[in-house]
Amino acid sequence: MAGETSRPIIVQGDRTVLLEVNNPSYAEARDALARFAELEKSPEHIHTYRITPLSLWNAAAAGMTAEVILDALTRFGKYDLPSNVAIDIVDYVSRYGRLKLVRDGEDLLLISDDAPLLAEIAHHKRFVDLIKAQRDEHALLIPPELRGQIKQALVQFGFPAEDLAGYVDGAPLEVRLRPETTEGEPFSLRPYQQEAVDVFYAAGGVRGGSGVIVLPCGAGKTVVGLAIMSRLQTNTLILTPNTVAARQWIEEIARKTRIPADFVGEYSGERKEIKPVTVANYQILTYRSSRNGDFPHFELFNQRDWGLIIYDEVHLLPAPVFRITAEIQARRRLGLTATLVREDGREEDVFSLIGPKKYDVPWKQLEQQGWIATAECHEIRMPLPNELRMVYAMSEDREKYRVAAENPLKTDAIKLILEKHPDDQILIIGQYIDQIIQIADLLGAPLITGKTPVRDREKLYEQFRTGEVRILVVSKVANFAIDLPDANVAIQLSGTYGSRQEEAQRLGRILRPKRHGLLAHFYTLVTRDTKDQDFAAKRQMFLTEQGYRYQILSLAELSDYQPVTFQMSARPAAPPALTAPTT
Repeated sequence: MAGETSRPIIVQGDRTVLLEVNNPSYAEARDALARFAELEKSPEHIHTYRITPLSLWNAAAAGMTAEVILDALTRFGKYDLPSNVAIDIVDYVSRYGRLKLVRDGEDLLLISDDAPLLAEIAHHKRFVDLIKAQRDEHALLIPPELRGQIKQALVQFGFPAEDLAGYVDGAPLEVRLRPETTEGEPFSLRPYQQEAVDVFYAAGGVRGGSGVIVLPCGAGKTVVGLAIMSRLQTNTLILTPNTVAARQWIEEIARKTRIPADFVGEYSGERKEIKPVTVANYQILTYRSSRNGDFPHFELFNQRDWGLIIYDEVHLLPAPVFRITAEIQARRRLGLTATLVREDGREEDVFSLIGPKKYDVPWKQLEQQGWIATAECHEIRMPLPNELRMVYAMSEDREKYRVAAENPLKTDAIKLILEKHPDDQILIIGQYIDQIIQIADLLGAPLITGKTPVRDREKLYEQFRTGEVRILVVSKVANFAIDLPDANVAIQLSGTYGSRQEEAQRLGRILRPKRHGLLAHFYTLVTRDTKDQDFAAKRQMFLTEQGYRYQILSLAELSDYQPVTFQMSARPAAPPALTAPTT
């Protein structure tokens, strides 16, 4: 290691970590920090992370020890690690698994070698309705139906339980992966996909079977789900964000497994099929006839003897579904996502009810190894026209963002960008319907919004995939789980305020590997010195954590800008062999 001045991080006593961007060890330190700390701010030169109990518990659940974490902070730290931070890290990591949920015949027990801790829990008012009895000083008897609720309460108490109570097998189902897709293309798991499956399955033991796998969009999360189904050989319920995503799952099941078509059902607003493999969407599950009414479609969870429930895009899981998930803890649960960030702050519920993070891999690592496309990110800044500055100044905060986001100069920027990408497949994404309608009309491009019928959406997506449609204007409905492998340019007009998860999803639309080393380009159009710029900075934080940098250009500079179309050395058509990443 070079001298202390070349080390890129400063650890502070409040558990914040400052990371110097312009440092030779930046990338290595960033990848280390991302495994046990959360990014809070990412201005140009210094990024701020925070070490939290939840970030440490996720790291511990993924196999990291306090020693490994302390070693990383020491290796990359400019100064001595504050003693209180070192003590906190050891303490919080040690809390994960100090309590364990286990089965003893028909009984569910919360056990611990720490008798005083168990006694404190037994007498705490938070747990009065969750504990049936105290068996002895090392074991509390828990009603089996409260398995999820006790886990939630223990996370909030600060001592997350390791769930070793096991799972029901579910009704059997033969699931075999094809060696070739139905189109005749060779099909096998990539090494990191295989490792994710192995970590989740954990040789079929009680330490496997629930948790979250975090992989970039385009890295094949669906394939990981199919491979886990093939390991478990059981009836499976798959939950997705929307009907289009559900149908893409059904198509992937047909293409890559030998499950008979009549064994696979769609449960949506249009169809109510319940089969050994059933693919539903969050909207239908959370439907109810009145605000205070019941959720009638929650019955789906009891319609078959499910052995596995897959939560696709788990960061979008609606709050009501947590309630039913708490009641089905004996079923194996797999969460798939590109980011654990939730805009509602319910990361603790994902941890306790779906399971901790079991596997992730840095986006840039997969990019460097050829499994996802290399992406260039650009932020195009422009002024607010004088005639709108007073309108902006006099608007309420929420309306301020809309005024800035709908800046008419963004139309000029779109025209310039399109001129620079005459042969590319381009997505134009926006938040405000009036704005994207205007853009679609101006360009003569098809438009997809929430009101576009599912059949019409699927047709347009297919035309985009085949190249019949080159430019597609979409609202936020295209953020999630849409497979458009040939899209290589995305232009973001506006987003959902400071949504980090949305930024990750939108970049993900263009990360499928491209032919012959073709680069992907992600443009964000931003109105300078407004809330639009403030929110853009927040949205970019997750991608900054993953190693992406935004090249900032003014609208005036955009005219002379020439995008790099191909990498300096083009990738081979098929990605090279991948060394399995460390989890």
